[in-house]
Amino acid sequence: MFDPDIAPSGTLLGLLQRGRGDGPLHALAADRAEALAALEQCVLRDPRLDWRVESRSLYYARLYSDLEGPLDGIEQHLFHPDDLVAGDEHRCGLALSVLGHLAGYGRRDALRLLRRYAATGGCWQWALDELALRDDEAGLRALGPAVVGRFPRTPEGDADLARAVREAYEPRPWQLWAEDAAHPGTAERVRKAGEQGSFDRWQRQMRPAGPTPGWSVAAVLAWAEEGLAAYPSVERDQPAARCLAAVAGPEDRPELVEAARRGPSAARAAALRHLTDRRDPDRLDLIEAAATSTDERVQRAALESFERLRDEEALTRARVWARRTDALGSAAARSLARHGGAQDADLVLAALRRIVQTGGADAEGLDALVEGVGRIAEGATGGEDCSEGQLTACRAAPVLRHVYRETSSSQLRGLTAQALAAADPGFGAGFAVECLWDCEEATRELAAHRAASGDVRVLAQLRRLAADPAEEAEVQTAVRGRLSSGGSAR
Repeated sequence: MFDPDIAPSGTLLGLLQRGRGDGPLHALAADRAEALAALEQCVLRDPRLDWRVESRSLYYARLYSDLEGPLDGIEQHLFHPDDLVAGDEHRCGLALSVLGHLAGYGRRDALRLLRRYAATGGCWQWALDELALRDDEAGLRALGPAVVGRFPRTPEGDADLARAVREAYEPRPWQLWAEDAAHPGTAERVRKAGEQGSFDRWQRQMRPAGPTPGWSVAAVLAWAEEGLAAYPSVERDQPAARCLAAVAGPEDRPELVEAARRGPSAARAAALRHLTDRRDPDRLDLIEAAATSTDERVQRAALESFERLRDEEALTRARVWARRTDALGSAAARSLARHGGAQDADLVLAALRRIVQTGGADAEGLDALVEGVGRIAEGATGGEDCSEGQLTACRAAPVLRHVYRETSSSQLRGLTAQALAAADPGFGAGFAVECLWDCEEATRELAAHRAASGDVRVLAQLRRLAADPAEEAEVQTAVRGRLSSGGSAR
């Protein structure tokens, strides 16, 4: 994934890059020029670790509205010559999404920018999807000739147009253009492209799916290995494991166990996955041996296979392995975090501390450990006799607060906020207040339930979220429930 340059968490830029609720609060109190510069840097240089699962666009659009920020910087970024050389969704996607929300808030300049970019920009599909949700029919119809004109009247151009119609995330513009009597040439091309897309889909369904293995264990294992020799190489250990489930019988166990112990890379990984799924008596010993392999594929198969197990035998072994400081120890701790009980609280917390100390607040695998600490803490406060879990919950609060402040992942911060809600008695009057301004929907929803109403900002923000047409339905349901109860937290 893209590795952005994230500023320290105590700076205005660092807060905004992380999507923390304190970001807008600090920006509104800071010098306007400084706040706008930090905001623009975030929008033009997407700070997200994984843009597919982290939200920022509504968060930044709200701040643009609050600061009444101009869009000159976004305009220069979108229409830079680099955009025409190679359309890059990572370079332009966040800016286009922010413009979409601003258009939804009534900013005509944002709507005009989206229309212009959809007609001439490199990532025009993204802009068109934003317009499909927010523009009127007249505006969309006017774009038809420019967008369809991107595709030359050649067999290749017609095929590309059919693909664009078929893969459109929002079909509304294409439907309008197909019925547009004012531009009959455009309408005819779009209708033909839609028909061609339906025919192409039928053809793909009728074609063979691709190379398939023979009907035996040896053939399946050989097929898995053949994928590595292909160019480009193809990872087949997981599909091969599914094929083994269909072809392998009890008489094939010796061959599969031998492959899982000493087989070549893909075959060993496939056999290991299959035997683990089939609860083979030797599965845990095979996993332990494979987890220390120098072959990354084999090691990955071992760890992923183990983390899918949730039976008592696997948990018992996990309690032994969780004290290790290698990858197998981390996988065991994650397994206990997901499926263990209050007796595993100390092991999960120890692993959480170790990974934060060695890998920082964005280390791989932290999400499962954070969720596990929160789950154990919530169970400990649920009226059960879980004194050990309660003690661990209290001890977990400092490291959870550190992860909350420092992580660059808004998704992980949301999970940490959930854990803190169960582990930290001061959460409602502390982090829960700033979470009302957080970039993630689930975090705002949590804050709507938990933020203490003693802070004068809480009720004001709750009312704003309730009235905001861009806010998610789940958040507004929580907010309105809170307001109808008089603002008391639960």
